[in-house]
Amino acid sequence: MGTRWIIAGSRGQLGRALSRALATSPEHEVLAAVDLPEVDIAEPEAVRALISARDVPADFVVNAAAFTHVDRCETEPELAHRVNAVGAGVLAEACAAAGSMLAHVSTDYVFAGDSPTPYREGDLPAPASVYGETKLEGERRVLSASSGECLVVRTSWVFGQGRNFIGAILGQADARRTGQASGPLAVGDDQHGRPTYAEDLARAIIALLEGRARGLYHVANAGVATWWDLARVSLDLAGYRDLIIERIQTKDLDLPAQRPPWSVLDCSKAEAAGLHFRSWDAALRDYLNADFSPVHGVRES
Repeated sequence: MGTRWIIAGSRGQLGRALSRALATSPEHEVLAAVDLPEVDIAEPEAVRALISARDVPADFVVNAAAFTHVDRCETEPELAHRVNAVGAGVLAEACAAAGSMLAHVSTDYVFAGDSPTPYREGDLPAPASVYGETKLEGERRVLSASSGECLVVRTSWVFGQGRNFIGAILGQADARRTGQASGPLAVGDDQHGRPTYAEDLARAIIALLEGRARGLYHVANAGVATWWDLARVSLDLAGYRDLIIERIQTKDLDLPAQRPPWSVLDCSKAEAAGLHFRSWDAALRDYLNADFSPVHGVRES
C-alpha cells in the first residue's frame, strides 16, 4: 500500500522539490499541495479542514511553509511569528488529532554561530535574529503538540527552483556582462554554512519519514562554504570565470538582521539513519544543469 502526503508551502523551493520527488514513485500519492495564500497555516479551522478533509488521513504532512526573508522578519516580526511559530504549532496540533505524521522544516539560524565545531541536534540554540527566534519557537510548538511523534529537520542555505542567492548572483553577473551594471560584485566571506540543494533535502525528508525517524535531525549537503565560495563556484560553473567578486564582511552590508558567522550543521545523526550527503558543489552543478536553473533564464517571482 502506498503512502499519502500533504505538502504545505508547495510553491517554495523545498515544496516544489518535494512534489517532484514524490511524483517519481507510484507508491506516493499527494493528496494536497497548498501554499500560504491558499491556506493560512496559522488559522486552526483552515488547517483542520486541510488535514481532515478525507476519510483516510494523510500518512505524512510536510511543513515547508515559512517566512524566510531574514531581514523582513526584523521589520515584520508579527508576520514572522504568525507563520514560523503559530502556523507550525497549528499544523502540529491538527496532524496529531488526525493521526498524520508531521515533518517540520527549521533552520541553522536557531544557533548563535559562536561554536568552534559543527552544531549537533542537542546543542543549545541561541538565535540572534527574529527569523531564528520564530523558527525556534516553531520547533518547540511542533515537538510539544506532537509529544515527540514528529520529525523536525533543520537545514541551511537552501537553493533550488525559486528565488535564491544563486539566482540573484547570476542575475547580477548577467547585468554586468550585458552592460546594464558595472563594477565588481561584492559578497560576504565571513559566514560559514552548508549549502543545501532542495532536491537532496526533499529526498532526505522522504527517506527519514518512511524510515520512521522521529525527533530532531540536521540535514544538509556535505562541505563548508562561505557565501563568497558559493558565489564564486556558481559563477565559474555558469560561465562567468572572468568576473571579479570582492570579499567583504557581512557588517559592511548594514543588514537589519544579524547572521550567525558559523552555522555549520553536524549531520552525523541523519547519516547514522542511512542518509548519504553529497558535496554542495556537486549538488550545485546538478542545479545549474536543471531545466529550472537560472542559467536557462528562469527568474522566479
